[in-house]
Amino acid sequence: MPSTANPDPVNPYPVNLDLTGRRTLVVGGGPVAARKVRGLLAAGAQVTVVAPDAIDEIADDHRVRWHQRPYRRGEVASYRLAVTATGDSTVDGQVFWDAEAADVWLNSADDPEHCSFTLPAVTTRDDLQVTVSTNGRSPAVAAWLRRTIDAAVGPEHATVVSLAAEARAELRSATGTSESPDWVDALDDTLLDLVRDGDLDGARDHLRTALGLVESTA
Repeated sequence: MPSTANPDPVNPYPVNLDLTGRRTLVVGGGPVAARKVRGLLAAGAQVTVVAPDAIDEIADDHRVRWHQRPYRRGEVASYRLAVTATGDSTVDGQVFWDAEAADVWLNSADDPEHCSFTLPAVTTRDDLQVTVSTNGRSPAVAAWLRRTIDAAVGPEHATVVSLAAEARAELRSATGTSESPDWVDALDDTLLDLVRDGDLDGARDHLRTALGLVESTA
């Protein structure tokens, strides 16, 4: 259970969780719960929904196991991660305390005081994810900033990720490590322009030259 003894603010520890095949619970069956379910499914989680009623997006999704009943005290302990989105403070509070007792990570929609983790606003381009978090204080501000990022980050940035991953593997093979101060010069506007122009071979050469994997002809 989290301690309340220290009044100093604590910065959350940002992570990306691998939920592939992991059991997750969503308590609630409305539009907010459906949005949470959508994100969990996209992450590869095995999703169970507990709610007396559920909208069609949940009820008709064969990937979701729906228990058509109220939440039962303590059942969150059977899952690795849970989300509650009932809008009922009594139910959401019970899920929170059960999750704390069982050491299960819990997000309570629109109730940061009853969260052991919060969800950032996310811009996704293939393997590239850019997230914005306000530590649960203002999801609206996070969403606003995400829309700004959406306009600035395009598919070309996802392609840069793929090219950089190739170069990273080659650099590790050649030098024993993928760490290099030359990444600062390798990842620049020239690289992005080459990708936007469709010159992927030129982009690869730019990366490899900047990283010292080939000698510069300049």
